[in-house]
Amino acid sequence: MDAETKLYNNLKLLGIAYAVEEHQAVFTVDESRDVNARLAGAHTKNLFLKDNAGQFWLVTVPGDIRVNLKALPDTIGSKRLSFAKADDLLRLLGLTPGSVTPLGAMNDDGGDVRVVLDRELAEAATVWVHPLRNTASLGLSGAELVRVLDSWHHNPQIAYIPRLDETVPA
Repeated sequence: MDAETKLYNNLKLLGIAYAVEEHQAVFTVDESRDVNARLAGAHTKNLFLKDNAGQFWLVTVPGDIRVNLKALPDTIGSKRLSFAKADDLLRLLGLTPGSVTPLGAMNDDGGDVRVVLDRELAEAATVWVHPLRNTASLGLSGAELVRVLDSWHHNPQIAYIPRLDETVPA
């Protein structure tokens, strides 16, 4: 069974409602603007990071924000962060650049990646993420996204991710 079929089977077993929209391949937030304009709800961007202690992080934020990478380590409780390598992304999450999604946690059997969701996404009525490939978007509620991650033992850390030129709310 391929990974995407396994994903849909997991969602079905959990009774999670979702929608899937096929579209052209998108690799960046800019490339996804036309697709996002057609899909009501919150859209995402994902940062696959590694701290200087060797811990991997997948941070999912609203697609239209610019993350304050200097403030991020304190927010999520990590050490200094840098972008992880594509080889690690494939090895740990079974994903390639452009297809990064929190749903990739399904492939991290070793629990090597800590998942962080921006609070805005966790509370959203609809969140659009890739279903392990960048030629489709899968929409589900933020609460259901948290629930599916929990079911894979990747209990996401929910945090307000610091934006550039903005202070973190209490």
